[in-house]
Amino acid sequence: MPPTNRIIGVIPARYGSSRFEGKVLSPIMGKPMIQWVYERSRESTLLDALYVAVDDERVKRCVEGFGGVAMMTGLQHRSGTDRIAEAVRNMPCDIVVNIQGDQPLIDARMIDEIVQPLIDDPAIPMSSAKTRIEPDEYHDPGVVKVVTDAQGFMLYSSRSLIPYPHTGKTPTVYEHIGIYAYRKDFLLQFASWPPGELEQIESLEQLRVIEKGYKLLVVETQCERYTGVSVDTPADLKKVEGIIERSKLKRL
Repeated sequence: MPPTNRIIGVIPARYGSSRFEGKVLSPIMGKPMIQWVYERSRESTLLDALYVAVDDERVKRCVEGFGGVAMMTGLQHRSGTDRIAEAVRNMPCDIVVNIQGDQPLIDARMIDEIVQPLIDDPAIPMSSAKTRIEPDEYHDPGVVKVVTDAQGFMLYSSRSLIPYPHTGKTPTVYEHIGIYAYRKDFLLQFASWPPGELEQIESLEQLRVIEKGYKLLVVETQCERYTGVSVDTPADLKKVEGIIERSKLKRL
């Protein structure tokens, strides 16, 4: 990669979550969730800079209070991708990583896993991650599945079980993890497209990529699965704290 290229991470942190308002500020073992995400993401070896894209002064003050860099964005965005696109539109960068603000156990190595292919191959416009799952999660619509071609590019992603074991052969099933790396120009193009039909049916933003005929590389992460756990409800906070205790996770 030429030395002029710049890789930045952006954490979209919306205050007004429909299911759990203000969740990014919720404390986990004494620290707000967004601080967990920021400090763990900062351990990436490939990011040149890290920002939090916010829509509320309370989140901005929190981020700046623990030494993070916050960028104020509009209230109108329908997704984190749109918020990130606004944040980086006039920023000099080449690769942008979308790091979910509700995944407090994120492993920075996963960031590097999805960024490295874009460094190695300029033809790849976007990448993401997957991890193998067990049969008890096959039919859970909250666990998003993904199938890829032989080169690792996404064929389809669904809340249904894919591939379906019609022949009785036990399938290898992967969960799609919602972390993305994009080339900046592709991110801005992606954000300009209206949601496609498949995306609206499944409520899965990544389907917009294949609906438009582009490729999305999905890397099998080597990180522990718990690092991709999302917080969607107050009960999930207790779940995360339990994982931290059991795994002896490093508390930054």
